Amino acid sequence: MGNSYRLIFVTVFLLGFNSSNAQDEYNPWSISIGVNAVDYYPVGQPDPQGDLFDEFFNANDHWNIFPLTTRVEVSRYWKKRISFSAAASFNRIKKFGSNIDPLTGRESTNEVDDLAYYGIDGAINYSFTDASVSKLEPYISAGGGYTWLNAIGSGTLNGSLGLKYWFSEKFAFNLQSTYKHVFEVYGFRHFQHSASLTYKFGGIPDTDRDGIIDTEDSCPEEPGLAIYNGCPDSDNDGIEDSKDLCPDVAGLAELNGCPDSDGDGVADQNDKCPNTYGITSLSGCPDSDGDGLINRQDKCPDLAGPSANNGCPWPDSDGDGIIDREDECPNEAGSAENNGCRKISEKDKQLLNEYARTILFSPGRATIKEESEAILKDILAILNNNPKAKFMIAGHTDSIGSDVLNLNLSQERAASVKQYLELNGINPSRLFSKGFGESKPIAPNNTALGRSQNRRVEIILAN
Repeated sequence: MGNSYRLIFVTVFLLGFNSSNAQDEYNPWSISIGVNAVDYYPVGQPDPQGDLFDEFFNANDHWNIFPLTTRVEVSRYWKKRISFSAAASFNRIKKFGSNIDPLTGRESTNEVDDLAYYGIDGAINYSFTDASVSKLEPYISAGGGYTWLNAIGSGTLNGSLGLKYWFSEKFAFNLQSTYKHVFEVYGFRHFQHSASLTYKFGGIPDTDRDGIIDTEDSCPEEPGLAIYNGCPDSDNDGIEDSKDLCPDVAGLAELNGCPDSDGDGVADQNDKCPNTYGITSLSGCPDSDGDGLINRQDKCPDLAGPSANNGCPWPDSDGDGIIDREDECPNEAGSAENNGCRKISEKDKQLLNEYARTILFSPGRATIKEESEAILKDILAILNNNPKAKFMIAGHTDSIGSDVLNLNLSQERAASVKQYLELNGINPSRLFSKGFGESKPIAPNNTALGRSQNRRVEIILAN
């Protein structure tokens, strides 16, 4: 008779559970039906119960499972992934912890009489994912309840972890594990695990009567079309009003719903030449010569030129592709890398070094001998024919004498050649000199011929 009262109480409890809100935005309620397992062992109480979480998954020795539908839960969603639930469960308890033989230390299941287990629980649940976008929905719960073991009842404080797998829009498989902490001294802490099938149901109003429920309707108070999530398209151009920059005039999708009278890809409202085909970068106006200036601002509309010259090309007197204003040699064709001037030829480079190596100096000194005058004039001619070229004058010696002496002598001889060239009209900014001493021989220093070849001056192109 006592069991009948308990079942009646559970039924009334579930039917009266209507103060919470929707299961989710699309289905207010859910009901879960399944089986449960009760485990009195891993709860951190003295024998015959064990340490907290000890042998937590030892279902064979500790879990009490009644092979029928033994748990029912009703849930209703509130907001922000929070829901409220109430559950009722039934089980038969035959396993209650473990016994340890004091002589052998052998552990065995503590078996008890077939005790009836009843529980009712209420909880607040929080889901970590949105069931509408993810099939997996992990959640946590906290709440309380009341549990009877035969005729003895005790209140519990509950904490749960769970996971739902939504294998269809309204059905899910639900796994949950709950720890129930008992307050009364005659009660027992325990874990209750459950596996159940969950079904969502219910409905949400459609305020604007457009056939799309409010939670799926982006414009719930304004009739619209399903393809736009309930929002309208006033001009019927295939673009909903909220994304249509010209909602009252039919236009093109690529122009966000605005028209383009001249078909140039620029919406009329942004086209400075709305009736003449133009280009986007010039606000829809034409540019016949493609120089970046619209025709009405271009003084040479059929001939490309810079805006700084009103659309007309800059002059290039020598026709070398470098305009006069940037050409350092505007009347002589040259190369761009040489700023419009003629580039020194390989032959002139070779001749410079051949001439430079024949320059004679007084022994052990930097004074140029008079016999080198003709050679220096030939060098001057080449430098004058290449007025924009710059050169390094490098001095070298043989290995006779000390390193310091040879380095100084090579520097002085290179400087002497530089001075001669400057005195004879070469701009000093085109020349610089450097001595290398005996560090860069071009022949062995152990013969008189080799040493004579190493005593040299070289003139090297520097730009």
